[in-house]
Amino acid sequence: MTSSVELIRAAALSDVAQYAYAATAPKEARLIFLAGACPLDPDGSTVAVGDFAGQAAACIETMTRALEAAGATIEDVISTRVLVASSRQADLVAAWNVVRDAFGTHDVPSTLLGVTVLGYVDQLVEIEAVAAVVD
Repeated sequence: MTSSVELIRAAALSDVAQYAYAATAPKEARLIFLAGACPLDPDGSTVAVGDFAGQAAACIETMTRALEAAGATIEDVISTRVLVASSRQADLVAAWNVVRDAFGTHDVPSTLLGVTVLGYVDQLVEIEAVAAVVD
């Protein structure tokens, strides 16, 4: 199945960014708004404690399962917001590299933010996403 999401490149903007600058979906698309995907195991415990990349990978897995439950895949994601509980750029990059690799060529518009704290004990990473599908 082909994604209905169209990624838009802006030739007038820097090509250093590792994502498209904009994305659209057709007017008949159904939007799916995902809650922030957290690095939690089935019993609610935080996984990969102290590991930014490990928590980002767990968040991608959680996000993928939520997308599947909504009838979508990672290819249907139209934008993301990656929250990292750190003021160190290296920690943000460690999380971002996992997210970037998970999306591959479907490099949707994304915002990477360093935040003070996230909601669960020992949580370092959270990923919000919006997807669009045509049923």
